[in-house]
Amino acid sequence: MLTTQIAIPDGVTSIGKYAFCNCNHLTSITIPDSVTSIGNGAFYDCDSLTSISIPDSVTSIGDSAFYGCSRLTFNEYDNAYYLGNSTNPYVALMKAKDTYYNYVTSCEIHPSTQVIGPSAFDECSVLLSITIPDGVTSIGDSAFRYCSSLTSITIPDSVTNIGEQSFYNCKSITSITIPDSVTSIGAFAFLGCSSLTSITIPDSVTSIGDSAFSSCDSL
Repeated sequence: MLTTQIAIPDGVTSIGKYAFCNCNHLTSITIPDSVTSIGNGAFYDCDSLTSISIPDSVTSIGDSAFYGCSRLTFNEYDNAYYLGNSTNPYVALMKAKDTYYNYVTSCEIHPSTQVIGPSAFDECSVLLSITIPDGVTSIGDSAFRYCSSLTSITIPDSVTNIGEQSFYNCKSITSITIPDSVTSIGAFAFLGCSSLTSITIPDSVTSIGDSAFSSCDSL
């Protein structure tokens, strides 16, 4: 008998890389409150998946976790699509609207959002402004990569992790302050930010990835 619905048991804390990759008959899944991370490609190409419940406990989502989930229903707010649960539909901001046609110039992130997913605003080259609300704990890999028109961004005190390539090639950003809550800055995080003249890194940071500030020619 083919499995179409899965309820992950309480006590599980993470969903590993490619855990449900190519589960083509899976239509829905419930993730318990114990889960804090969803790994790279966890639901890759689950093309029958229409609904998923992501609890407030989730603080990180890996690259391509929902890649190819073409039937998945997202929740909308302003210029972005989200995944969440019945109580909070906006736990994770997964992608901006109309990235293919590059129409998004601004986005108000929902105040209940906790995770900015990987590649959420990737190649939004006309994005001029964005406000990250208090409560967001993680900025995913490549979240703002190639946002070449973005001039400034404020990272709130709730963020603990800045992912790899998160601000890669954001050529117009001139300054950025990293709050005391951040402990790690991923590889290539600010690579190619050629207009960046100043950055404040707090004592809380214990890890800075390879080439995090490479080609920041004005720094």
